Amino acid sequence: MRGLDLQQIGWRAMSNDLNSGLPLASTTWGVEERRAIDSVLDSGRFTMGEHVLRAEADFAKYIGAKYSVMVNSGSSANLLALAALNFHSTMSVSKGSEIIVPMVSWSTTYYPVNQAGYKLVFVDVAPSDWNISIQAIRDAITENTKGILAVNLLGAPCDMEALLEICNEFGLVLIEDNCESLGAEIDGKKTGSFGVMGTHSTFFSHHICTMEGGFITSDDEEFYQILLSLRAHGWTRNLPMENHVYTKTGDDFLDSYTFVLPGYNVRPLEIEGAIGVEQIKKLHSFISARSENATYLESIFENEFIQMQQPKGYSSWFGFGFLLTENAPFSRADLLSELAKQKIDTRPIVAGNFLRNPVMKHLNYRISGQSSVSDAIHERGFFIGNHHVDVRTNLRSFVSILERLSV
Repeated sequence: MRGLDLQQIGWRAMSNDLNSGLPLASTTWGVEERRAIDSVLDSGRFTMGEHVLRAEADFAKYIGAKYSVMVNSGSSANLLALAALNFHSTMSVSKGSEIIVPMVSWSTTYYPVNQAGYKLVFVDVAPSDWNISIQAIRDAITENTKGILAVNLLGAPCDMEALLEICNEFGLVLIEDNCESLGAEIDGKKTGSFGVMGTHSTFFSHHICTMEGGFITSDDEEFYQILLSLRAHGWTRNLPMENHVYTKTGDDFLDSYTFVLPGYNVRPLEIEGAIGVEQIKKLHSFISARSENATYLESIFENEFIQMQQPKGYSSWFGFGFLLTENAPFSRADLLSELAKQKIDTRPIVAGNFLRNPVMKHLNYRISGQSSVSDAIHERGFFIGNHHVDVRTNLRSFVSILERLSV
C-alpha cells in the first residue's frame, strides 16, 4: 500500500487521538523529528544531501542489506526497481518478458511492471496469509516468465524459502514489494532482503514516516549504481568514479551532466532524510508494540464467521486483516457501518482483487488459474489499523462489536 486518504478517515489520525475508536494510522513523530526538520531548515540545504546518505546507511543496516537508495515514495521504489531490470549486465530482463504478481496488492505494485515494458501475469493468493500462492506461481510459469514480484501483505512475510526455490529452479529474478511489511522476518532475516531488490515505503500510514518516502535495498552493487542513476535523471553525477554503469572521464563538469540511462527525478528531500534517521532509531520499539497488540488480539479473537489473517514467520502487523465467511449472519456493509459508528476505521484489504478495477484495460497482462481467494478478499475482506502504541482497549471494543453481531 502506498497511500491513505486522510479526508476519509478524519484528522484523528493526525492528532493521534486513540482514546476512542481506532483510526487506521497515527503519527509516530516526536520532538526528535521536529528538531531534525529545524536542523535542515537552519542549514539551508533542502535537496538530497548528507541526511539522506545517513538515512540510507541506517536503513540498509536495519534490513541487513549492503545497499539502500532513498526515493520520494514506495511507489517510486517499485518504479525504479522494475526499471533497473532493463539494464543489469547479467540479470537484465528483456522487454516483453512476463513477471508474475499476486492478484491482491496496491496499484503501484503493477503499474511499474508495464512501464518497464514487461507483461503482468496475475495469480491467486493463498487462503491463510493472503500472500502469493506458491502452487499458482508454478502453474503460471512459461518459457517467457523471467521474474516474480512478491508482495509481503499487511506485514506478513511470503513463503521466501519456496519462492527462492522456484527462482533457482527456473532462473527467475525475485523482487520483494515490502512496502507494507517493514520489520517482518523469516528465521531472523528481514523481509526485503531475500530478492535481488526489496522496496519499502515510509508514507504516513506505514511503520515509519518521513512524510512521503521510500527505500530500495539490494546486495548487488550494480543494481545499486543503476538505481542511483535512475533516481536522478539518468545522469552520472551520483556514481562513484569506478562503477558498473559508465566509464567516467574524470572531468567533474562533464561527469555531472552526462546522461546514460532513461531515468526519472524521484529524489527525496533532505528533510525526509533527516526525519528518516530519527524514525529508524525508533523502528524496533514501533514493531515491538505492534507485535504486542497483535498477540493480544489473537488471544481474544475467536469468531466462527470471521477469519483473521494468519501470517507465516514474524509479521510486523501493518494492520489486522479479516475475511467474513460466506455464511456470516451479517454482511460486510453492515459490519463496517457498525464499526464506523464506534469510530473504528476500516478499508479494503489493500485494493482487493486488482483485476476488478477499470484500469486493467490499460495494462498488458494475462491471468493464470483461478481467483477464488482474491475474489473472496475483494467481496468480504477488510482491515483495521494497528499502531506503534498500546491499543489493546480499542481492540477489545472491536472484538465486542463482532461478538454482538455474531450472536
